[in-house]
Amino acid sequence: MNDTMAWAPLMAELDRWQAAGRIADLWLRDDDAVEPTPALDRLLALTGEHDVPLTLAVIPEHTGAALAARLDRAPWAEVAVHGWSHHNHAPATEKKQELGAHRPVDIVLGELGAGFDKLAALHKPRFVPMLVPPWNRIGAAVVSGLPDLGFKALSVFGAEKSGPLHLLNTHVDLMDWHGTRGGRDHGVLATELAARLKLVFEQGGATGLLTHHLVHDEQAWLFLETLLALTKNHAGCRWRTAAALIL
Repeated sequence: MNDTMAWAPLMAELDRWQAAGRIADLWLRDDDAVEPTPALDRLLALTGEHDVPLTLAVIPEHTGAALAARLDRAPWAEVAVHGWSHHNHAPATEKKQELGAHRPVDIVLGELGAGFDKLAALHKPRFVPMLVPPWNRIGAAVVSGLPDLGFKALSVFGAEKSGPLHLLNTHVDLMDWHGTRGGRDHGVLATELAARLKLVFEQGGATGLLTHHLVHDEQAWLFLETLLALTKNHAGCRWRTAAALIL
């Protein structure tokens, strides 16, 4: 499949939005940021070039002033809370979880409160009171305690469900975690984005793209670069900050 054919479903759907006089809201979440790296510089350069807001899910325990100083030069980036340490507490028989029911809920909430406070202090102008659970998994009892910590939103992967917090999910994952562990096929990704936009056209909501800059291969980088270039000036869509979508 050539590049034009690969992107055709997405571009056709965006053209439909434009023809209807509507604008699709897109947002970009990138997970596991901790410190300045060449990969982070590449992501910031790419999003900055195309005027695309970027939501970085930052791991509180392992980050510090160096990342804050780097992001001072990237005003289009905002920061959300990515758990506490990104440590798996589930047994080998279960899927990985940091925020599940494997520890007392008060301990989990204590860590999340510490993470909230640390990132809010480090990233005052760009901090978003949104939790991004590591591995996109979180226990119901933990979710119930988030509002008391100051969280206004929760972001996982997949369709949104009702709960005590605003949900701003991601819906298309750039990475092939169960195969090559690199970037997925561009045509498949474009088709998935088009399918999400068709759903949103009828039901409302935003469309979230999930990336992981630290493990991108050239396939992943090329998809992201092409997507941002194609959507930059398209009248049928706009890239939004998480803050604008939840607050």
